[in-house]
Amino acid sequence: MITYLDAYISVNSLHFVGNKIADEGILLSKNPIVIDHKLEQKLLSYFLPPFTSEEFYQFHHESDLELNEVYTYASKIFDNKEQLYEQSVNLAKHLYEQSIHPKIKGGEFYTVYFKDCILDGETLDAVGLFKSENKDTFLKVLQENGNFNLQTEKGINIKKLDKGCLIFNKERESGYVVAVVDNVGKGAEARYWLNDFLHVRRRKDEYTNTQNFMTLAKNFVTQELPKELGTTKADQINLLNKSLDFFKDKDTCDIDDFTNEVMIEPDIIEKFHHYKQRCEDDNGTSIDTSFPISETARKKQQRLFKRVIQLDKKIKIVIDGNSKNIEQGTDKKGKFYKVYYTEET
Repeated sequence: MITYLDAYISVNSLHFVGNKIADEGILLSKNPIVIDHKLEQKLLSYFLPPFTSEEFYQFHHESDLELNEVYTYASKIFDNKEQLYEQSVNLAKHLYEQSIHPKIKGGEFYTVYFKDCILDGETLDAVGLFKSENKDTFLKVLQENGNFNLQTEKGINIKKLDKGCLIFNKERESGYVVAVVDNVGKGAEARYWLNDFLHVRRRKDEYTNTQNFMTLAKNFVTQELPKELGTTKADQINLLNKSLDFFKDKDTCDIDDFTNEVMIEPDIIEKFHHYKQRCEDDNGTSIDTSFPISETARKKQQRLFKRVIQLDKKIKIVIDGNSKNIEQGTDKKGKFYKVYYTEET
């Protein structure tokens, strides 16, 4: 968890970074920004509150971490914060080189050095990188000679951060602890911030481990089992419910405990292990088999476990309990579901 109540800005630099495909160029300020206390408080409320997720990342590179540009420039800033302006120029140039999708908007690019940020109870320095891509229209009221007039101005809405990241000065050897915000776009133009500019991957912690394992289990039940064994929708939902109950009742996840309590049947357990290995090979990642369960990740993933049978239009059967109370069949009228119950409420 990130806490920023005592955080303050030590150094701050601002440039404009355009779209390279559109040949918009970059505009580099000559010096760091000098801000007063009032403006600092406004900037803090703009930059930091959007970082609410417990999902963290780390810088990486396929061959050598030192070849990750943002990692290297941030490291130089942590070594000597007086280098922030110089490295902010390098960061702006690097961002420009990655801004090659036609839908990427140019905008103001901030490099900020924060003191006294708190991450999971530990007080740390952090380097923040932020980009403002969208401009809102504001009304300005003018009073002249006893009359009021209105005019419009374009400006940055400080209640809506477009893109940002916080690099905490922790775990340097493995790529730092990095928090990311990206509220603009969902297509290829959005991925440039995370993948091309920052070049980060999810940090291996209890949040990521819980998310990865629950996603694996959900996809196995809803995609692999119907294909391999013809598992019915009701039986799929039964396995999803058992999976959710497992993660709700346990403090830690062990793959053997999970498969024995949820999958139960040896044939399904074997298929689950094969499916896990195939996913790891296809994605070039490893999914941990024993880890503490993150309650935050569990609640987030739970919303993605669809436990509804959709029939034709506007007919839904929601199964939160035992699917054995539901029987599927066919007769002269067509397909049907038969529901057994003890009490109507």
